[in-house]
Amino acid sequence: PITGVIRTALHNMDREAREHYSVVIQAKDMAGQVGGLSGSTTVNITLTDVNDNPPRFPQKHYQLYVPESAQVGSAVGKIKANDADTGSNADMKYTIINGDGSGVFSISTDKETREGILSLKKPLNYEKKKSYTLNIEGANTHLDFRFSHLGPFKDVTMLKIIVGDVDEPPLFTMPSYVMEVYENAKIGTVVGTVTAQDPDAANSLVRYFLDHNTEEDRYFTIDASTGTIKTARIFDREETPWYNITVAASEIDNPGLVSHVPVGVRILDINDNPPELAREYDVVVCENAKPGQVIQTITATDKDYSANGARFHFSLDEGLSLNPNFTLRDNEDNTASILTRRRSYSRATQDIYYLPVLISDGGVPPLSSSSTLTIRVCACERDGRVRTCHAEAFLSSAGLSTGALIAILLCVVILLAIVVLFITLRRSKKEPLIISEEDVRENVVTYDDEGGGEEDTEAFDITALRNPSAAEELKYRRDVRPEVKPVPRHHPSSSLDSVDVQEFIKQRLAEADLDPSVPPYDSLQTYAYEGHRSEAGSISSLDSATTHSDQDYNYLGDWGPEFKKLAELYGEIESERTT
Repeated sequence: PITGVIRTALHNMDREAREHYSVVIQAKDMAGQVGGLSGSTTVNITLTDVNDNPPRFPQKHYQLYVPESAQVGSAVGKIKANDADTGSNADMKYTIINGDGSGVFSISTDKETREGILSLKKPLNYEKKKSYTLNIEGANTHLDFRFSHLGPFKDVTMLKIIVGDVDEPPLFTMPSYVMEVYENAKIGTVVGTVTAQDPDAANSLVRYFLDHNTEEDRYFTIDASTGTIKTARIFDREETPWYNITVAASEIDNPGLVSHVPVGVRILDINDNPPELAREYDVVVCENAKPGQVIQTITATDKDYSANGARFHFSLDEGLSLNPNFTLRDNEDNTASILTRRRSYSRATQDIYYLPVLISDGGVPPLSSSSTLTIRVCACERDGRVRTCHAEAFLSSAGLSTGALIAILLCVVILLAIVVLFITLRRSKKEPLIISEEDVRENVVTYDDEGGGEEDTEAFDITALRNPSAAEELKYRRDVRPEVKPVPRHHPSSSLDSVDVQEFIKQRLAEADLDPSVPPYDSLQTYAYEGHRSEAGSISSLDSATTHSDQDYNYLGDWGPEFKKLAELYGEIESERTT
């Protein structure tokens, strides 16, 4: 096939002037002679872009207004340089090449819009500087050295920034404050002063106050006019060594504009806490200890700052007499050693010792405190290891084990129980002699033993009944053991001729009723003394059983059930007589 070549017919074609062209191409055969055939077509030609146009700012001078209240880091303006090229040939970068605002402002490039974004690097202050001047350059980033003779491919413009005046809140002289006050200072002690002023030209008066957002803010007060901070309570450094508060300031003319500043208050230490032992010590001394032996090393602690008591001094209480058992040695490194003063110790003699120790610090003024160490005497091995410190060690040395002690205590308890039971049985009330309340012979005292009959003269002493004048003192009953010994009663002696049996019986009956040694129940007292012989003869019924009587005992049956047994008895006797 035969090809055709299309070539440019114009010199220095410019895409920016015309980008698209249309060309009609005709092809003929027979070398273009008459009679040959031909065909035509249209060719569209597009010129590609090259970087042959430098960027250009539309203006050589720009002016921008920025208020002084603008925030640092925020965008305050935009600027753009035009470039006739397209694509990457139009890419550019903006820079600030000089000017008095180069340290206050910065510029960056937006790749999408190819604009320069102006941002604020530092806060503005209208009262200090009212305007800034910047020289901004815009340059292509992709250069074509074939067209470098058309350059330079960059442009520069001048930007003037006007700072706008804004009513600003008061400005503190320092971004933060650190103040100090001693602990235990009186309420109303001055801690420090903060200062703020109106940065505007009006220079309005400033009012100070504390933000009571935290509890710590309530521990201080501030003068609204001068900004002087004072204490509102007494502080203890050992409780809280540092306080953080916030002070606010506002213009009197415009209270809505408020600024804040942090204030730290350090509580300074004074020597107000005496030293004390670092912990509770369990001091042990062996029974076989030697003189000068160290049995414990003690240390002290102080709540105050190290500058007020870092050096401790240990000693024994000088107010007491010399301790013959233990002594103390100050090691001069804030520790002390407890040493023995004699050769041996005995738990049997004394098992616990008390050693008062005096500790003082090196603060101003120096403070001291007294602590008492408790030293226990223990049995130890030869190598110094503690074997036991309890009291049962004394019993074990005597050969008594725990099991033996328990057995002994159990035997003692059993013996005590037996003794108590025996005493209780001894004190129990004896069984009454009356067999039953329903017994018709309720006035008859019954005995379990049988007497020896009339021949037995030792069972009961009836001498007093036979001869009342022979009874000089009251005879005790043999069936009851009297608890109270009655006072003997003496009666005037009388002759047998003057004795009245009825009167004698009444006296005996009265004595029996008033005698506290007799039982509380009724008893039958029998008197065998019959008195002198009377003209009527004996009235005793002892011989009734041997004599016959014609008396009728049938009337006993009419006396009731109480005499039923008696009626039956006499009825049987009567029947035997008749038979």
